Amino acid sequence: MDIQSIKQRFGIIGHSPRLDQAIDVARQVAPTDITVLITGESGTGKESFPKIIHHLSARKHGPYIAVNCGAIPEGTIDSELFGHEKGSFTGAHDARKGYFEVVNGGTIFLDEVAELPMLTQVRLLRILETGEFIKVGSSKVLRTDVRVVAATNVDLQQAVSAGRFREDLYYRLNTVPINVPPLRERKEDIIMLFKKFSSDFAEKYRMPPLQLTHDAEQLLIVHRWSGNVRQLKNLAEQMSVIEKDRQVTADTISRYLPRATDNPLPVLFRDIQASEAGFNEREILYKILFDMKRDITDMKKIILQMLDEGQLPGSFQEEHAHLIEKISKDSNLPHIYEENQVNISRQEDDESVVEGYEEAPHEYVEESLSLQEKEKDLIEKALQKHNGRRKKAARELGISERTLYRKIKEYEIS
Repeated sequence: MDIQSIKQRFGIIGHSPRLDQAIDVARQVAPTDITVLITGESGTGKESFPKIIHHLSARKHGPYIAVNCGAIPEGTIDSELFGHEKGSFTGAHDARKGYFEVVNGGTIFLDEVAELPMLTQVRLLRILETGEFIKVGSSKVLRTDVRVVAATNVDLQQAVSAGRFREDLYYRLNTVPINVPPLRERKEDIIMLFKKFSSDFAEKYRMPPLQLTHDAEQLLIVHRWSGNVRQLKNLAEQMSVIEKDRQVTADTISRYLPRATDNPLPVLFRDIQASEAGFNEREILYKILFDMKRDITDMKKIILQMLDEGQLPGSFQEEHAHLIEKISKDSNLPHIYEENQVNISRQEDDESVVEGYEEAPHEYVEESLSLQEKEKDLIEKALQKHNGRRKKAARELGISERTLYRKIKEYEIS
C-alpha cells in the first residue's frame, strides 16, 4: 500500500515531507514484530500510527487495544496491564485478565508510556524481553505474544537522566523511532486541514462551510499552534458554530486565538529535578545576574581605556558625553572624563594628535563577584535575621533545610 492510500484509509491529511516520511517508516516496520516508539508533541496525531502498523502487519486479524498509561491510577495500573488473582488486594473479588493476556496475538498501544511507574516499567521490560509476566497476587509465570507500540510527548532521554524512566526500557522501546512533526513544521498543510475541518463541521451542524480571506490564511500559517492539529480542529469547530458571517477574516480568527501565545524566549530552568543535583532557580538567577554585572564592568573598562588612549572620535564623545561622564564616575575614574574634555576641543582643531595630556595613575575598584561569597553572605544574613533558626532561614532563602545544612558545612559557617 502506498503512502497516499494509507492517508485515505486512516484519514490523515497533509502533504508535508516530514509527515510522509513518518508514514513511510510505519509502513516499512509494520510487517515485522519490532517494538516502535512514536514521539511528538501533544495533538499531532500520534494515535494514527499504531493503527497503521497493526493493520499492515500479520497481526491485523488479531486484537488491538490502546491504553492511556497516564489515565490509569498508579495503584491499579499493574492490575489493568497484567491482571490479578482473586483476593490479591482490597476489592479484588474475582480474578481478572490484564490487557497483555487479552491481546495475545495482537497489538497493544501504550500511549503516554513515560507516565508508567518504575515498578511497572520493570514488568513491561520483562514482557518485551521474554514475553513473560505474572499477575498481581500470583506466582505463576504466564506467556503472551504481543506486539508493543508506545508513544509519548515527553523527552525520554531527559526522563532517563532525571531518573524517572529506566534506561534499558527506553532502548528496548526505541528500536524503531517515529517522530510525528508539529503543525508549525507543516505550514503547507494548515489551510488544507482547516478547510477539511470546516467542511466536516458544516455537514455536522448543517450550515455553510467557512471561507477564509487571504489575510486569514496568512494568520493561520504564521501562528505557532502549541496544541497542533487538535487546537486547529477546535478552532474550526468553535467558529463554525458561533460565527454568523461565513467569510472569515484575520480579525475574526484573532478573537479565538489565545492572547498569550507561545513564548519563543529560552527557558532558564526547565527541569525542577535539577535542584536535587545541588542547584535551584535562585542560585541560577544569582549567577546570571553576577555574570551580567561582570560583563558590564568589563565593557566600562574597555570604553574608559579607549577614551584614555584617544581612540574614541571627538564626535562620539560629544554625542555621548553624559554617558561617558556616568561611566567615569561609576568606575571611580572622574579624571579621565575631565581631562578628555580638553582633548575633545583639541581634536576639533587638530584630529591627528592629542597633546598636553599626561595620564594620572588610577586603579579600578570592583566588588567581588564570586557566587560562593555572595551565597555565603546571604546564608549568614538569613541565619542572623532568624537568630540561627535554620528552618526559617532555609524558607527565607528558598532552599531545603538539607541544602542549607550542606552549605553551612561547606562554607564553615558557625
